[in-house]
Amino acid sequence: MIVFRLLSRLPLTVLYGLSDFLYFLLLYVVRYRKRVVLENLRLSFPEKSPAEIKSIARGFYRNLTDLIVETIKMPALSADELRKRVQFTNAEIVKQQLQAGQAVVGMASHSSNWEWIPSSSVLHGMPADSIYKPLNNPFFEKLMREIRSTFGAVPVPMHTLPRRMAAQKDSPRIIALVADQVPDVPEQAFWTDFLHHDTPFYPGTERLARSRQLPVFYTHINRIRRGYYQVTFTAIGQPPYTDLPEGAILERYRDLLEETIRAYPSDWLWSHKRWKHWRGKYPKIATKLT
Repeated sequence: MIVFRLLSRLPLTVLYGLSDFLYFLLLYVVRYRKRVVLENLRLSFPEKSPAEIKSIARGFYRNLTDLIVETIKMPALSADELRKRVQFTNAEIVKQQLQAGQAVVGMASHSSNWEWIPSSSVLHGMPADSIYKPLNNPFFEKLMREIRSTFGAVPVPMHTLPRRMAAQKDSPRIIALVADQVPDVPEQAFWTDFLHHDTPFYPGTERLARSRQLPVFYTHINRIRRGYYQVTFTAIGQPPYTDLPEGAILERYRDLLEETIRAYPSDWLWSHKRWKHWRGKYPKIATKLT
């Protein structure tokens, strides 16, 4: 823990030098999940040439190592510096809901630097609960909870969300979920076409929105330049949901996420095994929300 705290005190210019070294190490020496990255890219972009795929892959490793050092740096950033580095283009559409006493769901993805967004939201007047899957390693679980708590953001383990919702039912805030994770139980997932793959999504996000009658916003994160980001919210669900077909919120999220990935392909997390499940593995699989 002390090593990471010392690293966080280094200027970002120095940390970006470390990122450049990690980029070379992961891509050319360790070859970190390189086969997975290239296979994911080839299948997701069949129209692109091998040279284009390799270029996107190199950009992915640069984004990944920048994410690593920027995450380490976050606890040592001043509030003014983080406000300057993360700008919200239309925060008012979320603030209006919060000021009316309404909590909202924010659906983000593993794109650009998602780790800075909950703390930045707090600094821009939007309290945020950051919902996450706990890590198996106790040291890194403690480290990431500390980092994600910067400036008053609240990291909430996914399994404790119902209890948190009950305890904070009168506290308007963003319930921030990185919604492109692989479901733990594929049989209960919402399945849909995504980047030329039959893909499972967590159904719980839409169920939460419907059961609690919460507005839902897609959170688009765009890198302006190294270390500077722009966040834009897009409304994808507004209660009541009586006339909205089941699965429509997830399909709207899917469409916007795919649009983001196609516009900025190197910024998504291609190293995870997003398509390790397919419907054929599960004879009794559910094809819609139940």
